[in-house]
Amino acid sequence: MKTFPAILFAAAITSPLCAFVAEPGRRVITDYGAVGDGTTINTRVIQSAIDRCSADGGGVIVVPKGTFLSGALFFRSGVNLRIEKDAVLKSTAAMADFPPIYTRWEGFERYWTAAFLNFIGLKDVSVSGEGTIDGSGEAFPGFRPRGPGAVPPAERRPPDPLDAGATVPLPKVEEAYSQPFPTTATASFAPNAAKLPPINAAGVALPHGGGFLSPPRAVVFQNCSRVHIAGLTLKNQARWGFVFIYCDDVTAEKLTARAAHTIPSSDGMDIDSCRHVLVTGCDFDCNDDCISIKSGSDEDGRRVNRPSEDIVIEKTRFAYGHGGAAMGSETSGGIRNVEVRDCLAEAGNWAPIRFKSQPSRGGVVENIVYRNIEMRDVRQAFEFDLEWNMRINRPGAVHVPPTLRNIKLVNIHGNAGSVGRIRGLTDSLIDGIVFERCDITAQRGLVIENAKNVDTAGLTLHVSDGEPIVRR
Repeated sequence: MKTFPAILFAAAITSPLCAFVAEPGRRVITDYGAVGDGTTINTRVIQSAIDRCSADGGGVIVVPKGTFLSGALFFRSGVNLRIEKDAVLKSTAAMADFPPIYTRWEGFERYWTAAFLNFIGLKDVSVSGEGTIDGSGEAFPGFRPRGPGAVPPAERRPPDPLDAGATVPLPKVEEAYSQPFPTTATASFAPNAAKLPPINAAGVALPHGGGFLSPPRAVVFQNCSRVHIAGLTLKNQARWGFVFIYCDDVTAEKLTARAAHTIPSSDGMDIDSCRHVLVTGCDFDCNDDCISIKSGSDEDGRRVNRPSEDIVIEKTRFAYGHGGAAMGSETSGGIRNVEVRDCLAEAGNWAPIRFKSQPSRGGVVENIVYRNIEMRDVRQAFEFDLEWNMRINRPGAVHVPPTLRNIKLVNIHGNAGSVGRIRGLTDSLIDGIVFERCDITAQRGLVIENAKNVDTAGLTLHVSDGEPIVRR
């Protein structure tokens, strides 16, 4: 089994990822007329302050004590954000306040709901403070707590002809999009929010015809470089929380995300086709993956072909969530050179060490290390699954199997309901997993299927029911 240079990770934390110029001045939103009473909608006032700040050469927009309600906000060049202690920047719950923009959602570039806070095409961005961002995730129209077999009305998608393998006529790109074509590098708004194109600007057919929208993500950095976000608490994100798409040189530190366990797709953080990322000292409790590392889906992800790479996640707590630091399921552009270290996973986490993809995704996931991970009463310790959640994979999707290889698990210890599962594909075996100094106590053991070069010599298991390791 090959290893990759540890120097990648040493460099990530010993040299600065972000170099910032001094903030030229504070601009408190109440000085522009914002009212922090929790009922006044301040979207226009805050956006005006952002625009004026940028036009004047930049500065920092300050949210002071109080609860300030707003719809989608779009930050401009040179404008940073600070949310002070006892300040809350709270999302409205009206979909009309979040117009569709050209972005990437679940692995496809497309028009999609704008985020609450949008940072697009910016450099040297700082977002900080001891305050709170409230995504109002339980307040959006149609919300219903998600229980066994229940789907909130907001997620009842229209039928997709492609799901049945039907051939549907697609328009030409020039027929679906006006000139100039939209781009993810700027805030490109949909001309008609009520009629979104069924293809993206590259001509790729979109799931459900492009017309289904969800409540907004909380904080999205898209096509940004030298990003620093620190200290904030995120509450009840309506969909994904802290999101980085096509970003370079990111530091995310001392962030907290707390979402009600009824809010679907409320990931704490998503790192999507980014490079040189450091996540340190964070704390997540949400109703999906605490952190998910992605790189695009299927045909469109392979077209973009941009990996997530050179990432360090450290000193972070994973409480409730479907995964701790998960790789996938959008893997089409590849994920490589990732180290997750010195982290704690606690009761209720479904799988702190998680890899997931599908037979249509393609992409290479390689050179991944989990080191010094403590688990306390998690559901399962390990989940490696290349046939994950096949209900969302269209039957007619092209078969392009993903590759998962060169994984090291070092000093993983604790207790779980089960040790877990390692499941590859018959035509794409998971290749090369090494356990070193790992010790797991669980009720059920580890199932290994469609995998080779799995070295379990360094894995000690204490299993009460059945065999410790079952190979199929």
